[in-house]
Amino acid sequence: MSNIVSMVIHGEPCSKANSRRLVKSKTGRPLFIKSQKALDYVKSFAKQCKAIDPPVEKDVAVRIVIFYASRRPDLDESLILDCMQGPIYKNDRQVKEKHIIWGGVDKEDPRAEISVRYL
Repeated sequence: MSNIVSMVIHGEPCSKANSRRLVKSKTGRPLFIKSQKALDYVKSFAKQCKAIDPPVEKDVAVRIVIFYASRRPDLDESLILDCMQGPIYKNDRQVKEKHIIWGGVDKEDPRAEISVRYL
């Protein structure tokens, strides 16, 4: 089957597990929020993303090749899948097949090469 969308998102995605920080609400209650790096990536992703109108409602397969600026980060696609919720598909639970590939190190152009297709 052909792809619904193929795109390249420039910038290094951070690990969702390591992208939370603890802050206190106005009432003093502790909250976990996304780190500034994660928030910046979400904004950058939104600017670069090829949105589909309306977003897909069927189950999809996703192929993501991630190029990092160094060998240090874990291979983690979860923030990317979250960013596609809304512009590409209604809910990331629709992703029933994932192919996540370490593209290597590209210090000059860290990026995610993304393809989404119907199952």
